[in-house]
Amino acid sequence: MIKENFIKLYEHSFRDNWDLPCYTDYGQNTSFTYGEVAKEIAKLHLLFEHCKLRRGDKIALIGKNNSKWCIAYMASITYGAIIVPILQDFNPNDVHHIVNHSESIFLFTSDTIWDTLEEEKLPNIRGVFSLTDFRCLHQRDGETVQKFMKYINQKMKTAYPHGFSPDDIVYTDLSNDKVMLLNYTSGTTGFSKGVMLTGNNLAGNVTFGIRTELLKKGDNVLSFLPLAHAYGCAFDFLTATAVGTHVTLLGKVPSPKIIIKAFEEVKPNLIITVPLVIEKIYTNVIQPMLSKKGMKWALSIPVLDSQIYAQIRKKLIDSLGGRFKEIIIGGAAMNPEVEDFFYKIKFPFTIGYGMTECGPLISYAPWDEFVPGSSGKTLDIMEARVYKENTSDKLGEIQIRGENVMVGYYKNEEATKDVFTKDGWLRTGDLGTIDENNNIFIRGRSKTMILTSSGQNIFPEEIETRLNNLPFVVESIVVERNKKLVALVYADYESLGSLGLDNPESLKTIMDENLKNLNKAVAAYEKVSQIQLYPTEFEKTPKKSIKRYLYDNI
Repeated sequence: MIKENFIKLYEHSFRDNWDLPCYTDYGQNTSFTYGEVAKEIAKLHLLFEHCKLRRGDKIALIGKNNSKWCIAYMASITYGAIIVPILQDFNPNDVHHIVNHSESIFLFTSDTIWDTLEEEKLPNIRGVFSLTDFRCLHQRDGETVQKFMKYINQKMKTAYPHGFSPDDIVYTDLSNDKVMLLNYTSGTTGFSKGVMLTGNNLAGNVTFGIRTELLKKGDNVLSFLPLAHAYGCAFDFLTATAVGTHVTLLGKVPSPKIIIKAFEEVKPNLIITVPLVIEKIYTNVIQPMLSKKGMKWALSIPVLDSQIYAQIRKKLIDSLGGRFKEIIIGGAAMNPEVEDFFYKIKFPFTIGYGMTECGPLISYAPWDEFVPGSSGKTLDIMEARVYKENTSDKLGEIQIRGENVMVGYYKNEEATKDVFTKDGWLRTGDLGTIDENNNIFIRGRSKTMILTSSGQNIFPEEIETRLNNLPFVVESIVVERNKKLVALVYADYESLGSLGLDNPESLKTIMDENLKNLNKAVAAYEKVSQIQLYPTEFEKTPKKSIKRYLYDNI
């Protein structure tokens, strides 16, 4: 058990960092100090008390990253309620299901998302509140929520006649073994499962961030990953708020142009990101430099190459604000070409590994200890092993246990039983190896691995990585059709059109050449039989990995 109480971390932080900036909405005039956030939390606690919310009641939360999202989350957990963050990418039917399945009685949501929901499909909800200004958007018949919120400032004056001060910050006394968060995963079939995370699971992640000084008091961080997802939430938000970091919330889709401008303005001390974002920056910032006339020649000369790489490294660091100690990349597999280049130029990046069921962190190594090709070192509060069906197998399933591992799936004993081994290890579903220094190397998902008739293991992700590096390929999926491999490709139609190459004949010529070059680079048993063009981008999960199951039978 983690010795630090999860809720008390925030009680102490709001007191100790009272005058420091806490949350800022990027591009807007909305900004809160830690003291102002504490006051907003106190207002919501008065609301919860008025409505006689009990410890353990569920409060759902859905909307883009903004200050009010963070305040609603903090108010819920510090009151003793269980927070249910929902990714705003989920469709209305999934949102209805999650709110009902979790038995949430309050809902904090953006006005636009509320317009897509149907109140009659949310029978257990007593009150709905806007993430713009906390006004009551809907109340169940017989409730007095709207009236109470109308006079909330007067209620605060009555409750705190001498004004709200740091001494008034006293949060619920709740032990770390209590469930504090229900995080619904983007399930591949049917509705997603509700991961039950305790205060101990969350404290395991946050205190690791504190102990390793990922963030410190007075630091700046730019939050652009969805906070409803465990990865961004644990570090951009929960760890940051626990130590007195200033969190700027982007609240927009992080396109390369928008995010580089934001990095330059915010100058974050740590960057938490997924491969898709960093790979786009590589494509937009680095590749144009490498493509300049004479660059390949210059890079072939030993003395010049180190000077050029140093210049590229500096330009890249400057474009990301210039003050970060490292970039932590996680959430999906990294393109090996990009990883190799960053390592070659000594760029301060590292790749971590985690899953929602661990809130999320499993492994991490500082950038100067990072082993290329790995996903970091197993955390000191976690254990990892490789389980092999046969002792002769080169790979096995990564299985884990430790402080960060969830207690199970909400109201789903069967799924909980399936995901744990009989001796209590969590099955990750990832195949890989672990070296003598506890570095984890992921090769692929056990569910996506293709077993050939000759007994060869094919990891489609590895073929896709090669294919995605070929001309005019934006993204791809490799699937099995009649015991042959077929690649579905979403092409760079915009670039093709600008060159007048978007006609059927040119497309076929280009993709035939790509297929020929791909098959030269893979093993004989990995050869792809054909490339099949796909007209649109592939549908993604909230952490930007392709929903492969949707394309299995296309």
